Amino acid sequence: AIDWKQSARHNNLLAKEFRTERNNRIVLAIDSGRTMCEPVDGIPKVDRAVSAALLTAFIGLKSNDRVSLFSFAGKPQVASGIYSSTRDFGALQRAAARIDYHFEETNYTLGLTTLGASLDHRSLIILFTEFTDPTSAELMLKSAGRLVNRHVILCMVMADKELDAEIARTPENPSDITRANMAAEMQRDRKITMSRLRRMGVHVVEAPHDAMNAKLVDAYLTIKRRNLI
Repeated sequence: AIDWKQSARHNNLLAKEFRTERNNRIVLAIDSGRTMCEPVDGIPKVDRAVSAALLTAFIGLKSNDRVSLFSFAGKPQVASGIYSSTRDFGALQRAAARIDYHFEETNYTLGLTTLGASLDHRSLIILFTEFTDPTSAELMLKSAGRLVNRHVILCMVMADKELDAEIARTPENPSDITRANMAAEMQRDRKITMSRLRRMGVHVVEAPHDAMNAKLVDAYLTIKRRNLI
Protein backbone atom coordinates (compact mmCIF):
# COMPACT_ATOMS: atom_id res chain seq x y z
CA ALA A 1 0.00 0.00 0.00
CA ILE A 2 1.42 3.37 -0.97
CA ASP A 3 2.17 5.57 2.06
CA TRP A 4 1.19 8.96 0.65
CA LYS A 5 2.13 10.97 3.77
CA GLN A 6 5.66 9.59 3.96
CA SER A 7 6.04 9.82 0.17
CA ALA A 8 5.22 13.53 0.29
CA ARG A 9 7.57 14.08 3.23
CA HIS A 10 10.55 12.38 1.56
CA ASN A 11 9.71 13.46 -2.00
CA ASN A 12 9.92 9.83 -3.04
CA LEU A 13 7.36 7.09 -3.58
CA LEU A 14 7.25 4.84 -0.51
CA ALA A 15 5.04 1.85 0.25
CA LYS A 16 4.02 -0.23 3.25
CA GLU A 17 4.16 -4.00 3.17
CA PHE A 18 1.68 -5.94 5.32
CA ARG A 19 2.22 -9.54 6.41
CA THR A 20 -0.43 -11.84 7.80
CA GLU A 21 0.10 -12.51 11.51
CA ARG A 22 1.10 -16.09 12.28
CA ASN A 23 1.16 -18.19 15.43
CA ASN A 24 -2.35 -17.13 16.44
CA ARG A 25 -4.31 -19.29 18.89
CA ILE A 26 -7.43 -20.81 17.28
CA VAL A 27 -9.99 -22.72 19.36
CA LEU A 28 -12.68 -24.73 17.59
CA ALA A 29 -15.51 -24.95 20.14
CA ILE A 30 -18.30 -27.38 19.23
CA ASP A 31 -21.65 -27.52 20.97
CA SER A 32 -22.65 -31.21 21.08
CA GLY A 33 -25.91 -30.75 22.98
CA ARG A 34 -29.47 -31.66 22.05
CA THR A 35 -30.13 -29.10 19.31
CA MET A 36 -26.87 -29.94 17.54
CA CYS A 37 -27.84 -33.62 17.40
CA GLU A 38 -30.77 -32.88 15.09
CA PRO A 39 -30.16 -34.09 11.53
CA VAL A 40 -29.81 -31.90 8.45
CA ASP A 41 -30.34 -33.91 5.25
CA GLY A 42 -29.82 -37.09 7.27
CA ILE A 43 -26.57 -36.07 9.01
CA PRO A 44 -26.52 -34.62 12.57
CA LYS A 45 -25.49 -30.98 12.79
CA VAL A 46 -22.65 -31.84 15.16
CA ASP A 47 -21.10 -34.14 12.53
CA ARG A 48 -21.27 -31.36 9.95
CA ALA A 49 -19.71 -28.98 12.48
CA VAL A 50 -16.85 -31.42 13.16
CA SER A 51 -16.18 -31.74 9.43
CA ALA A 52 -16.05 -27.96 8.98
CA ALA A 53 -13.91 -27.59 12.10
CA LEU A 54 -11.33 -30.10 10.85
CA LEU A 55 -11.09 -28.38 7.47
CA THR A 56 -10.52 -25.03 9.18
CA ALA A 57 -8.03 -26.64 11.56
CA PHE A 58 -5.97 -27.99 8.67
CA ILE A 59 -5.88 -24.57 7.00
CA GLY A 60 -4.95 -23.00 10.33
CA LEU A 61 -2.08 -25.43 10.79
CA LYS A 62 -0.89 -24.73 7.23
CA SER A 63 -0.88 -21.03 8.17
CA ASN A 64 1.29 -21.77 11.23
CA ASP A 65 -1.48 -20.96 13.68
CA ARG A 66 -1.87 -22.94 16.91
CA VAL A 67 -5.11 -24.94 16.89
CA SER A 68 -7.07 -26.77 19.58
CA LEU A 69 -10.46 -28.45 19.84
CA PHE A 70 -13.07 -28.07 22.58
CA SER A 71 -16.57 -29.53 22.88
CA PHE A 72 -19.29 -29.17 25.48
CA ALA A 73 -22.94 -30.02 26.15
CA GLY A 74 -24.31 -30.16 29.69
CA LYS A 75 -20.66 -29.91 30.75
CA PRO A 76 -17.28 -29.73 28.98
CA GLN A 77 -16.58 -32.94 27.05
CA VAL A 78 -13.40 -32.83 24.94
CA ALA A 79 -10.41 -30.52 25.34
CA SER A 80 -7.52 -31.35 23.03
CA GLY A 81 -3.94 -30.23 23.23
CA ILE A 82 -2.61 -27.27 21.26
CA TYR A 83 -1.21 -28.21 17.85
CA SER A 84 0.95 -26.10 15.56
CA SER A 85 1.98 -28.35 12.67
CA THR A 86 0.19 -30.25 9.94
CA ARG A 87 1.95 -33.35 11.32
CA ASP A 88 -0.40 -33.01 14.31
CA PHE A 89 -3.55 -33.14 12.22
CA GLY A 90 -4.03 -36.83 12.98
CA ALA A 91 -4.11 -36.05 16.71
CA LEU A 92 -6.79 -33.43 16.07
CA GLN A 93 -8.82 -35.97 14.12
CA ARG A 94 -8.58 -38.43 17.01
CA ALA A 95 -9.72 -35.74 19.43
CA ALA A 96 -12.67 -34.91 17.14
CA ALA A 97 -13.63 -38.61 17.05
CA ARG A 98 -14.21 -38.43 20.83
CA ILE A 99 -17.00 -35.87 20.41
CA ASP A 100 -20.24 -37.73 21.09
CA TYR A 101 -23.95 -36.96 20.87
CA HIS A 102 -25.52 -35.63 24.07
CA PHE A 103 -29.30 -35.35 24.22
CA GLU A 104 -29.27 -32.76 26.98
CA GLU A 105 -29.53 -29.00 26.97
CA THR A 106 -26.29 -27.14 26.34
CA ASN A 107 -24.87 -25.41 29.40
CA TYR A 108 -23.31 -22.34 27.80
CA THR A 109 -22.38 -20.81 31.14
CA LEU A 110 -20.29 -23.78 32.28
CA GLY A 111 -18.92 -24.63 28.83
CA LEU A 112 -17.78 -21.17 27.75
CA THR A 113 -16.59 -20.17 31.23
CA THR A 114 -14.40 -23.27 31.34
CA LEU A 115 -13.05 -22.47 27.88
CA GLY A 116 -12.34 -18.85 28.77
CA ALA A 117 -10.47 -19.85 31.93
CA SER A 118 -8.15 -22.07 29.87
CA LEU A 119 -7.04 -19.26 27.53
CA ASP A 120 -4.07 -17.15 28.63
CA HIS A 121 -3.81 -14.99 25.50
CA ARG A 122 -6.12 -13.37 23.01
CA SER A 123 -7.55 -16.10 20.77
CA LEU A 124 -9.97 -16.70 17.95
CA ILE A 125 -12.84 -18.84 19.26
CA ILE A 126 -14.88 -20.44 16.47
CA LEU A 127 -18.15 -21.52 18.08
CA PHE A 128 -20.38 -24.05 16.34
CA THR A 129 -23.83 -23.96 17.91
CA GLU A 130 -27.58 -23.70 17.41
CA PHE A 131 -30.14 -21.69 19.34
CA THR A 132 -33.80 -22.63 19.03
CA ASP A 133 -35.41 -21.04 22.07
CA PRO A 134 -35.06 -17.61 23.72
CA THR A 135 -33.92 -19.04 27.08
CA SER A 136 -30.87 -20.91 25.76
CA ALA A 137 -30.12 -18.01 23.41
CA GLU A 138 -30.08 -15.57 26.35
CA LEU A 139 -27.66 -17.78 28.30
CA MET A 140 -25.43 -18.08 25.25
CA LEU A 141 -25.44 -14.29 24.76
CA LYS A 142 -24.40 -13.66 28.36
CA SER A 143 -21.62 -16.24 28.20
CA ALA A 144 -20.31 -14.95 24.87
CA GLY A 145 -20.44 -11.40 26.19
CA ARG A 146 -17.92 -12.29 28.90
CA LEU A 147 -15.47 -13.60 26.28
CA VAL A 148 -15.81 -11.05 23.49
CA ASN A 149 -13.99 -8.28 25.39
CA ARG A 150 -10.79 -10.32 25.41
CA HIS A 151 -11.11 -12.70 22.48
CA VAL A 152 -12.37 -12.72 18.90
CA ILE A 153 -15.48 -14.88 18.56
CA LEU A 154 -16.77 -16.29 15.30
CA CYS A 155 -20.16 -17.97 15.67
CA MET A 156 -21.06 -20.50 12.96
CA VAL A 157 -24.72 -21.51 12.58
CA MET A 158 -26.44 -23.56 9.89
CA ALA A 159 -29.36 -22.04 8.02
CA ASP A 160 -32.58 -23.88 8.88
CA LYS A 161 -34.14 -24.89 5.56
CA GLU A 162 -37.02 -26.66 7.31
CA LEU A 163 -38.16 -23.43 8.94
CA ASP A 164 -37.91 -21.59 5.64
CA ALA A 165 -39.92 -24.32 3.91
CA GLU A 166 -42.68 -24.20 6.54
CA ILE A 167 -42.93 -20.43 6.22
CA ALA A 168 -43.01 -20.50 2.41
CA ARG A 169 -45.49 -23.39 2.08
CA THR A 170 -49.05 -22.51 1.04
CA PRO A 171 -51.32 -23.54 3.95
CA GLU A 172 -54.08 -26.03 3.15
CA ASN A 173 -55.62 -26.44 6.61
CA PRO A 174 -55.54 -24.79 10.07
CA SER A 175 -52.65 -26.97 11.28
CA ASP A 176 -50.51 -25.73 8.39
CA ILE A 177 -51.18 -22.15 9.50
CA THR A 178 -50.18 -23.03 13.06
CA ARG A 179 -46.93 -24.63 11.93
CA ALA A 180 -46.13 -21.69 9.68
CA ASN A 181 -46.70 -19.22 12.54
CA MET A 182 -44.50 -21.26 14.89
CA ALA A 183 -41.78 -21.51 12.24
CA ALA A 184 -41.91 -17.76 11.62
CA GLU A 185 -41.62 -17.09 15.35
CA MET A 186 -38.62 -19.40 15.69
CA GLN A 187 -36.96 -17.83 12.67
CA ARG A 188 -37.55 -14.38 14.10
CA ASP A 189 -35.96 -15.41 17.42
CA ARG A 190 -32.91 -16.75 15.54
CA LYS A 191 -32.50 -13.49 13.62
CA ILE A 192 -32.83 -11.44 16.80
CA THR A 193 -30.19 -13.53 18.54
CA MET A 194 -27.77 -13.23 15.62
CA SER A 195 -28.36 -9.49 15.46
CA ARG A 196 -27.61 -9.13 19.18
CA LEU A 197 -24.44 -11.17 18.78
CA ARG A 198 -23.24 -8.90 15.98
CA ARG A 199 -23.95 -5.79 18.07
CA MET A 200 -21.79 -7.31 20.84
CA GLY A 201 -18.91 -7.65 18.39
CA VAL A 202 -19.28 -11.35 17.60
CA HIS A 203 -18.69 -12.34 13.97
CA VAL A 204 -21.69 -14.42 12.90
CA VAL A 205 -21.80 -16.64 9.82
CA GLU A 206 -25.06 -18.34 8.84
CA ALA A 207 -24.86 -20.69 5.87
CA PRO A 208 -26.61 -23.73 4.39
CA HIS A 209 -24.89 -26.96 5.37
CA ASP A 210 -23.56 -27.50 1.83
CA ALA A 211 -21.89 -24.06 1.82
CA MET A 212 -20.81 -24.11 5.44
CA ASN A 213 -17.18 -25.16 4.91
CA ALA A 214 -16.40 -22.50 2.31
CA LYS A 215 -18.15 -19.74 4.29
CA LEU A 216 -16.29 -20.63 7.48
CA VAL A 217 -12.86 -20.76 5.85
CA ASP A 218 -13.51 -17.44 4.14
CA ALA A 219 -14.55 -15.82 7.46
CA TYR A 220 -11.47 -17.21 9.22
CA LEU A 221 -9.09 -15.94 6.52
CA THR A 222 -10.81 -12.54 6.53
CA ILE A 223 -10.24 -12.21 10.29
CA LYS A 224 -6.58 -13.11 9.79
CA ARG A 225 -6.14 -10.61 6.95
CA ARG A 226 -7.63 -7.86 9.09
CA ASN A 227 -5.25 -8.77 11.97
CA LEU A 228 -8.13 -8.90 14.45
CA ILE A 229 -6.64 -11.68 16.57
